[in-house]
Amino acid sequence: MCTKKLRDELTRALMEANEGNDDIGAESFNELVKEFTSKQDLKTFAFKTKAMLLQMERKAQLAKQQESVYWHLASQGIPKSLHCLSLNLVEEYAVNAIARSRLPSPEYATRLIDPNFRHLVLLTDNVLAASVVVASAVRNSANPEKLVFHIVTNKETYTPMHAWFSTNSIESAVVEVRGLHQYDWSAEVNAGIKDMLDINHLIWKHYHSKEKDLNHSQDHNRYLDTLRPSSRSLMNHLIIYLPKLFPDLKKIVFLDDDVVVQQDISSLWELNLNGKVSGSVFRSWCGNGCCSAGTKYMDYLNFSHPLISSSFNGDRCTWLYGMNIFDLEAWRNTNITEIYHHWLKLNLKSGLEVWNPGLLPPALIAFEGQVHSINSSMLVTDLGHRRRSAEISRERVEAAAVIHFAGPAKPWLEISFPEVRSLWSRYVNFSNKFTRRCGIITG
Repeated sequence: MCTKKLRDELTRALMEANEGNDDIGAESFNELVKEFTSKQDLKTFAFKTKAMLLQMERKAQLAKQQESVYWHLASQGIPKSLHCLSLNLVEEYAVNAIARSRLPSPEYATRLIDPNFRHLVLLTDNVLAASVVVASAVRNSANPEKLVFHIVTNKETYTPMHAWFSTNSIESAVVEVRGLHQYDWSAEVNAGIKDMLDINHLIWKHYHSKEKDLNHSQDHNRYLDTLRPSSRSLMNHLIIYLPKLFPDLKKIVFLDDDVVVQQDISSLWELNLNGKVSGSVFRSWCGNGCCSAGTKYMDYLNFSHPLISSSFNGDRCTWLYGMNIFDLEAWRNTNITEIYHHWLKLNLKSGLEVWNPGLLPPALIAFEGQVHSINSSMLVTDLGHRRRSAEISRERVEAAAVIHFAGPAKPWLEISFPEVRSLWSRYVNFSNKFTRRCGIITG
């Protein structure tokens, strides 16, 4: 009797819902009604309902993975406007003597190594991104005349980068642009850089072939991150060689090219690192041990591997790239770069099983014990990830000293999020003839 009553109530509820106007999942719902009203027993109905729900869940998961693939592909493309900008600047360099003028002017050359100035470093091949970092830092600085920017780029981008900063005057601050081809490194350093690039290329090839078999894997997004062009970019890997890039500097602030400086950050140079090499923001909301989800060492390093489990604490919070203060003198008294190379080789020999794909894991190992915590309000990150950025309040973003568009949705791409892109585009020089001519996005 109870079973018949339950069946009648369920039948009535299903029929009433079927008469509704909601078309979402209508086909599956109609099948569900048909199954139940076919006079089969409740147990059979329950099993079929469960199978239907599991099938829908798999479809939803596959759709999410396909979305991440599309985002991955979209993030790899370089907009026509950026191509246009570089080509126009190369032409300007060829025909305009001002575009070829020395950077900085000879009267400011001594500032490049003067410890009384505040030195900021960018490693980038993106002219527009570099211009936003410099413009935002200068505009929000209490003493812009104390700032010295060192922009290191590759040989291909050196000409347009030089032309941009030669023809766009920066208020008070000094800007240096150097190409990697202008460095005269020792044979040992050159060999180390080549070795680092070769290993990372092998890592990229390994995951590129493996990615095809991960269509239904929870590791899918992580592998896609590894396959981004940035994972193979020499500019990203050269961070580990900062003391070699700037042998005459003592302390620098390192900025990624996908950041915006929203406040004066001069306090970073005054920060006491307590003898440590780096000052970084940790992914922690209440101090050590209160890490955000997915931001512990165990989320980046493989603690089932004895090399990791015997050397590190999996519950420790990770720290962030994007904005870091480096004491280069303290760094030179360590073997951080050598440790980095040592673990790259160990990971390769261990079948790439020592850590999860990405640029951060080997850095976590190399800088172990050498990172001083910076107030978390100094940096807000992940603004290039849809779901992560949605969890960050607008108030927190606007209050941060530096915001970082980490993730695929860079602010110069069409896939960027309008609600935060405007915080970046306000520093784009839209009055410049090249940005107007090339139709740079306006937010």
